Amino acid sequence: MAATGSIYDLIPQQEVRQPKQPRYISKFREPVKENYFTYKGDHKTMGQAKVPVPTTDNFLKKHSKEPQLPDKTEFKYPDESRRRPHVPQKDDKPLMGLKTTKNFITTNAVQNITSVPKKPEKIYVDTKKGDKNLLDPSGLEPKFIHKKEYGSTPQYLTRRQEEMKRAQEEYNAYVAEHFRRGAMQQLTADERDSILRGLKQNWEEIHDQYQGLSVVTDTAPKKNRKERMEAEMKQLERDIESIQKHHVIYIAN
Repeated sequence: MAATGSIYDLIPQQEVRQPKQPRYISKFREPVKENYFTYKGDHKTMGQAKVPVPTTDNFLKKHSKEPQLPDKTEFKYPDESRRRPHVPQKDDKPLMGLKTTKNFITTNAVQNITSVPKKPEKIYVDTKKGDKNLLDPSGLEPKFIHKKEYGSTPQYLTRRQEEMKRAQEEYNAYVAEHFRRGAMQQLTADERDSILRGLKQNWEEIHDQYQGLSVVTDTAPKKNRKERMEAEMKQLERDIESIQKHHVIYIAN
């Protein structure tokens, strides 16, 4: 014992022993002992004495240890009456006796190639989980056939047509007034064609001269001549385009 600094520790104390816990004894001990001593004598020889000796007829035969399977029966579906009939075999003959020369494979291929692809339905998603709904009955897509002015000419087109008609009438009145006073005359078709041919001939002559110019324009006269020819050809092209665009041409006197 460790000293605590007291004089009473010098007096010898009697050792106190702790009682031991009772030993565990299984409740199956007695039945096991009884069973062991009861059948112990049966195994003093080679095996149990009361086991019958096998006869010569009871020998191991082939496939005797294999499991015995039930007899084979025809399988039938539970819904046999509601199932579709089998696909006809190659050698089956149709009951109606009809024959056709139509090539269904080629017909189906041509039909699929020439068919218009189906347009997907318009949908909208209204939740973060991706729930989809049709857009047509939702009212989110405008339908112009339900508008009051659907099928009628827009007002701006009507105003534009009226303005164009009024401008054409004013122009016709202006031309008629100048014709009456003799201040304007109209070119005939022959005169128009003659002027057009002359403009094209002048453009070809200048173009031939332009093709004969030097590639290097290292002097001021060469550069000025080239620019002058380009300006003349552009002006002739504008005149030719203007005459070709208008079939009726007026000339002021």
